[in-house]
Amino acid sequence: MARTGYRLLSYRDGAGEPQAGLLVGDLVYPTASLVNDIANSSSVMGLLKAWDKVQPRLEAAAAQASGGKPLKDVALMAPILYPGALYCAGANYWDHLAEMAEIAKKVTGKAPSMEKAKDPFFFMKNCAGGIIGDGAPARLPSFSKQVDWEAELCVVIGKQCRRISQADALSVVAGYTIMNDLSARDLMKRENSPFGMDWIGQKCFEDGAPMGPWFTPASAIANPNNMAIKLWVNGVLKQDSNTSRLVFSIAEQIAYLSEHFTLFPGDVIATGTPAGVGMPRGEFLKAGDEVKIEIEGCGTLTNRMVADDA
Repeated sequence: MARTGYRLLSYRDGAGEPQAGLLVGDLVYPTASLVNDIANSSSVMGLLKAWDKVQPRLEAAAAQASGGKPLKDVALMAPILYPGALYCAGANYWDHLAEMAEIAKKVTGKAPSMEKAKDPFFFMKNCAGGIIGDGAPARLPSFSKQVDWEAELCVVIGKQCRRISQADALSVVAGYTIMNDLSARDLMKRENSPFGMDWIGQKCFEDGAPMGPWFTPASAIANPNNMAIKLWVNGVLKQDSNTSRLVFSIAEQIAYLSEHFTLFPGDVIATGTPAGVGMPRGEFLKAGDEVKIEIEGCGTLTNRMVADDA
């Protein structure tokens, strides 16, 4: 599936400061030395804000790069530090809808509709406090005993847009990355609330959005609506699906969001999770568990769960 030879990542330099890096093969090159006339070229966010100009230059640099630092010697951070917004699609895989419908039938005795809704459903997650990178320990919130895993393909916006059509929507995509939408299932609802659902409680907490390992440019992905997506917990395969099972395509999601507000470079859209989450089986994460996510063309994101003793 890969059609170009580079990825973008964020890493800590010798002083511990974040830097943007160009990954070619297994070598990393600081982007600031490759496109030093671009403002904030030492950050992936800075590069995304000038994506139309930067992208072809990074392609050229990848073909000629030499003398990089081995990836194994680089301390990775989340690739985008930090998105202006992190939008998350809910109930957006047909196979996931089917497994959640089984739960609903057991609880209520009724089978929910499996027809495609008029519009996609979204919630948001916190960014700077929630996003961590590949290999970073993910703190499990002390206020939840039912933290679940959710493998998701993330779309990264590379061009400001408003009211863009579905036909043109993919033209504003800079690339893709992986996210684990960690979810506190025992905080999904508030019985004493007039609104019922508690999206902050369930979705927003420290380290609740592991992301990475890097950013894959859109030019490297032949078809984002046909990508294998898998997740393992402690080496046991839990999720095994494909983005072809999305209810609302990536273009539909972008078009819908842009009807409501402007999307900016660096904004991230997590496109939903497939079947295989823990809640239907009563399985939840505990300290020491390792979660690994692999999405075709996007690498592998691995994080170990730890207790939040802070």
